[in-house]
Amino acid sequence: MTFAMPLLDPDLRRTWLFGPGADAATHDAMTRSGADGLIVDLEDFTPPERRAAARQGLAVLLQQWRMAGRMVAVRINALEGEGAVDLEAAMAARPDVIAYPMASSAAQMRALEAAIAAWELRLGHAAGSTEIMPVCETALGVADVREIAAASARIRSALLGAEDLAADLGAERHPDADELDHARRRFLLDCRAAAIEPIDAPYTFSDVDGAVREAQASRRLGYRSKSLVRPEHAAALNDALTPDAEAIRRATAIVAGFQAARARGEDRALVEGLWVEVPTYRNAQRLIERGRRLASMKAGR
Repeated sequence: MTFAMPLLDPDLRRTWLFGPGADAATHDAMTRSGADGLIVDLEDFTPPERRAAARQGLAVLLQQWRMAGRMVAVRINALEGEGAVDLEAAMAARPDVIAYPMASSAAQMRALEAAIAAWELRLGHAAGSTEIMPVCETALGVADVREIAAASARIRSALLGAEDLAADLGAERHPDADELDHARRRFLLDCRAAAIEPIDAPYTFSDVDGAVREAQASRRLGYRSKSLVRPEHAAALNDALTPDAEAIRRATAIVAGFQAARARGEDRALVEGLWVEVPTYRNAQRLIERGRRLASMKAGR
């Protein structure tokens, strides 16, 4: 079994779970977590002395995750460091996505694009089949995400960092994440302007309730995807990022009310206290369609 076809759409990849490169128990927990995308992290999550073992196990691990119906990604180290060795091992294991740490420039993405294209050619993979996911975890990376996104057609999403970004900002970390509020909003705006899917920063505290609250707040801003670092958070975050029955009911009421108003020759409709104009109507249609596609994806698993 390969991953469900709807996961080809970046907006349906609700959760991206990071995990270490050489920890079988955690790998099993990740497989069972229900996260839509799984990222084996050869950078911060894997100590340098364990990276060789992690590279050797990539092919088996990624196949295991694919059989579970997940998108699979490998976060390599920077190309000027161990990244070239990481990339060789990763490409042999056929990942869906290569995630790149500390992404801060278009030049990095062009170099990665060239390296991936060379490996696809050498290994006989379909050209352009491997996505690039920049992980923007510095002030410069967040500020320049539009230029980063424009550097390669392989970039369909970008991920906002949390801990490295907070450190770069000199911020104090708290569960309410107020210190990342501006970056979160700016990243969303610039990713949408670049026509790529923004992936929200991980909630790095242990409690599930806090992770859900953060996901709900991010969803209100416009995020549809979130990264995470704890397998036990995945199911709750999937639910938080899936339109629920009330959201579908309200969107359906908006669509029906607006269509009825237009049929009467009116320019807008009053639905549950909201004056609905064309943009709100279209957004409600998108929400209904996304709910339908997510339901189809769940049924296919």
